[in-house]
Order: sequence, then C-alpha cells, then structure tokens
Amino acid sequence: MVNRSARGPDTHAAHCEGPGPASADAGLVAARPRAWRRRVILRAAVPAALIAAVFGLALPRVASYRAVWASINAMTWPYTLLVGAAAAASMVAYWIVIRAVLPWIGLRQAAAVSLGSNAVAGTLPAGGAVAVGVSWAMLSSWGLGTADYVLYTLVTGIWNLFTLMGLPALAVLVMATASRPDATMITGAAVGLALIATMAGGLGLLLHSEALARRAGRVLQSGLTIAARLARRAPPAGAAGSLPGFRDRACVLLAARGWRITAAIVASHLMLWLVLLACLRAVSLSQARLPWQTSLAAFSVIRLLTAIPVTPGGLGITELGLIGILAGSAGHQASAQVTAAVLMYRAVTYLPAIPLGALACLTWRYAPALISASPRGLLGRLASR
Repeated sequence: MVNRSARGPDTHAAHCEGPGPASADAGLVAARPRAWRRRVILRAAVPAALIAAVFGLALPRVASYRAVWASINAMTWPYTLLVGAAAAASMVAYWIVIRAVLPWIGLRQAAAVSLGSNAVAGTLPAGGAVAVGVSWAMLSSWGLGTADYVLYTLVTGIWNLFTLMGLPALAVLVMATASRPDATMITGAAVGLALIATMAGGLGLLLHSEALARRAGRVLQSGLTIAARLARRAPPAGAAGSLPGFRDRACVLLAARGWRITAAIVASHLMLWLVLLACLRAVSLSQARLPWQTSLAAFSVIRLLTAIPVTPGGLGITELGLIGILAGSAGHQASAQVTAAVLMYRAVTYLPAIPLGALACLTWRYAPALISASPRGLLGRLASR
C-alpha cells in the first residue's frame, strides 16, 4: 500500500519552492532562440528597407525609370557586345586571382569557388561569413588543408584591401590630367596612402622578423583569451604559434608568386572599372561629357566605402553613390543616362553571379567530376606545390 501521508509534504514542498535552478536554466535556453531570431530578422530587415528606399524613393528623384529604360533601349549592338564582353572578362579576372594564389587548382575549380561564394555574399545578409564557408567547403574537398586555406584567405584579403585603399590615390593622380581634384578626393587619397604605408610596414616587419611574429602571436593569444572569457567559451589553443607558421608560409608564397598575385588582383579591380566605363560610353556619355578619369575616381571611392558590406553586395549604396558622383560631374541633363549606365553596370556584374553561383554549387555537390580534375592529375598538382 502506498503511504500517501508520507508523499503529501514532499509534493506540497515542491509546489511551494517555486522555480528552481533547472527551470531558470530552461528559461534562459528558451530565450536564446528568440533573441537569435530577432537578430536575424533585424539583420535582414534593415538592409531590405535600405535597398527599398534607394530604388523606390531616391533613384526615381534623380531620373524616372522610363527615361532610364529609353537610354538603355537606345544602345547599339556593338556597345551591347562590348558591355557583355567586359562583364565576362571581369568575372574571369577573379578566377585568375584564385589561381595566382592556388596554382594547383584548375580554372573550372576557381570559377566554382568564385561564383559560389559571390552568389552567397551577394544575396544573404552578412553573407560574407557564409561565403567563406562555401569556399572552404569546396577547396577542402579538393585537398586544401586548413593552414593553406587561412593563408589563401588572408593573402587575398590583405592584397584586396591594399588595392581598395590605393585606388583613390591613383584616381587623384589621373584626375589631375583632366581637372583639379577637390579636397575630398585629396583627403581620401592621403588617408588611403597613410593606411597603406602603415599596413605595409606592419606586414613587412611581421614577415621579416621572427621575434616580432612570436610577440604578435602572444598578443593575439591574449586578445582571444579575453574575448573567449567575455563570451564564456574556451579560448582557442595554439593561437600564439599560428602567426610564426603563417609568416613562414606567407614568405614562401609571396617570394614565389607575389608579383603574380599583385598583378592579378589589381587587374581584377581595373577590369571591373572598365565595365562601368563601357556602360557609360554605351549610353552616349562621351569623354567630353564625362571623362574616364572621373569614372575611375567615382569607382575607387565607392569601392572603398562599400568594403564593409551594409547590404548584400553593396546593393543600393553602390548605385546611389556612383550615380550621385557621376551625375554631379556630367550635369543634371545627363542624369537619366548616368542612372542607366550605373544600373546596367550593376546588372551585368551583380546579377549573373547569382544563378551561375547556384549552378556551380549544385554541380560541385551532385556532379563534382564536371569541375574537379582527375584524381591522378590533382595529386600531381598537389605534389608539385
């Protein structure tokens, strides 16, 4: 027989004690998904609202979409082919950048990595982090190790940053051949050169001084430990020894292929600018009305401003910035042509990567033989690195 009187006080006490530590922990766990969902919604809603405001409110005040379409519709076939060829060359240019850093992969593999990562970065909020994961998944499936992937990511990232900061200085020099640069361009160029000099000096010391690399590694380990404590996570082990290892691998890579990497990255940025110039000329904006020097200046400033992606692929911000600078130079009467050129430039450089990137990811996932080299050829390339 069950002794109900013995169970009664225990049950009553359990009801009177109220929520204990276990229920409090359960409440915290339940609150975390809600907070995460709010952050995700906010990260998606703010860029979407900004893009809608640019295309729905700001750009129609500059030129009506009907006038923009009329300018595009007036293009001749030779200019249409020129814009298409320039856009294709710009796309291929970054495949060559990947092969300059990773010469053992084939052009089809480089294309898959570039298209897949760009499609993700250009469509998702904070897509840059996901794009890193996509490129890592592809490259690791072809035999690239973690250390070599970190080296590839850092070298291309640093060289891209150098180019972005150096373009305003180049723009000031070329602007001087057409007109006197304004104070904003001169200030931007000076700041860019100062940042380049500082970063190049620090990178040079890091690559040439083993003692400095070790000290920097210890500083990195301390910073990561503090950040891990604030996040209540275990600090990563071995960070102090990562920079000397990176230094050794980077020295070998840059000594063998540094000039190829530099030339490929600079060429990829200039090819993208040539697409913009081709679009401007295609809508009858001649050198007399809008000099190529001005287009390079506008391109360099906006590329630097959109280095931190507020919206996916800089959508909305890039268009508004380019149109504002170029229309201000060409005059109000050319606003429709400038808007048409910029929207066409963005269409041919931004939109094709999305379906092509999706196709590249699907091919890599379900038909990898169409992208990858043969196992024997790939092993030979890896052995020859």
